[in-house]
Amino acid sequence: MSDMTSAAEAPRSPGRPRSSRADEAIVEATLDLLAEGSTIEALTIEAIAARAGVGKATIYRRWPGKDALLLDALRRLKGVLPNPAGHSVRDDLVLLVGAVGHNIDPRAAKIMPCLVPEVNRSPDHFRLYQNIIAPRRQLMREVLRRGIRLGELRADLDIEVAMALLTGPMLVQRMLRWHPELDDVLLPDRIVDGVLDGIRAR
Repeated sequence: MSDMTSAAEAPRSPGRPRSSRADEAIVEATLDLLAEGSTIEALTIEAIAARAGVGKATIYRRWPGKDALLLDALRRLKGVLPNPAGHSVRDDLVLLVGAVGHNIDPRAAKIMPCLVPEVNRSPDHFRLYQNIIAPRRQLMREVLRRGIRLGELRADLDIEVAMALLTGPMLVQRMLRWHPELDDVLLPDRIVDGVLDGIRAR
């Protein structure tokens, strides 16, 4: 076998490894632009690349398009998923309700409310939003199902309605400060206890 044939049949060496620094710069640039007022529709890969100090090709090597990049960036903004301990249905619900609308990153207060009209206007953006919150919704669904299975919650409980009752008040309060006198720290406990009064097994 000739050297030329061997070289042609040898597996191709991988390209340059992905730079975590470039990944970070791209995600941060995306969040910065959204926090500064750019809408999802107006946000472009060109603008993100310019802010991050990379070429467009660098972005496309990492994400197939803008929506995939936005999904990763907004997931970063939401932070890691809560981790229910599994010992108490009430305590797990308090943990999950407390995480609703709670973001450590201060840019979230500017970004998340601005996404609401875009989510309502665009089916694509609605799907993007659903992809972000679906894992969190599933965690709460599993806690409620466990409560039914253990006999702590009503067997005829409508789980989807219960989740809306638990998350709705917290989301409105966190995003709109609808009632500024409510204690944000105690509110998750109060919401969960109020809802549990109606859905506990008798």
